[in-house]
Amino acid sequence: MIEFINLTKKFGTFCAVDEVNAKIADSSIYGLVGSNGSGKSTLLRLLSGVYYPDGGNISVDGFSVFNNPELKKQIFYLPDAPFFFKNANLKEMADFYEGVYNTFDRSRFNYLNEVFPISSTDKIDNMSKGMQRQAALMLALSTNPKYLLLDEAFDGLDPVMRSVLKELLIDGIENNSMTVIIASHNLRELEDLCDHIALIHKGKILFSDSLDEVRGNFHKIQAAFKVLPPEIKLHDLDIIKCEKMGSLLQMVIRGDETAIMEKINSLEPIFAESIEPTLEEIFIYEMEAVGYDIKNLLS
Repeated sequence: MIEFINLTKKFGTFCAVDEVNAKIADSSIYGLVGSNGSGKSTLLRLLSGVYYPDGGNISVDGFSVFNNPELKKQIFYLPDAPFFFKNANLKEMADFYEGVYNTFDRSRFNYLNEVFPISSTDKIDNMSKGMQRQAALMLALSTNPKYLLLDEAFDGLDPVMRSVLKELLIDGIENNSMTVIIASHNLRELEDLCDHIALIHKGKILFSDSLDEVRGNFHKIQAAFKVLPPEIKLHDLDIIKCEKMGSLLQMVIRGDETAIMEKINSLEPIFAESIEPTLEEIFIYEMEAVGYDIKNLLS
């Protein structure tokens, strides 16, 4: 299990990760979403032992990662911009990782080299961004890590390769008890894949819940009235967003759906319905609540 306790990382006066507390269960897929510069990549670098925290602590299976070579052998961190040795080909990179990770599986590498249509002898420097991403994913999955950390895992992949990656990650969890942490802006991909989602903004986690709990806690409500009810009658609802169009109210409300609809129906609407928002919509609603929205950005 991974645990962050008051985890803090600063760069000069800038606080990139600000007293973050979270737990990540084994054999799960944990999604990190957030605004640009929110601290997602910094959190992954702390977890992989690239950075040392300035406050709090981070533990993997009860041990600190920093300066812990044996524990790092169980972790593979794939950054947003994958690193390869200059002029190296895929086979040479596989030879390198086989020397670093005693869990490197050459037969799995050969299998993945059939799944991802990449020449093992061509220079990786000459490949497209998408092909380089595939090469990096092949190497990462071939090490059979217990903890796989992916920064923008789907960036540059076409729809077919994105589906292939999802299947490979699920297979790694089911057959090797792998734990995957993905930082991504591609919320649509995470929505299909993750067990747990955390939203981070300005170094702080705004919420961290199972995907089912996140979905079940946000509701888009449409309600039409002969006469709009006074706002005071809606004050006991946790309304994140409310738009009025004539006698129609469109609201985003946080809370228990049954209790929300009971309250709305008590106001005698002509009709009222609850719609489950997408993960992307939830992200936008939460960001608007902390002032990160298009109106403020363009004002």
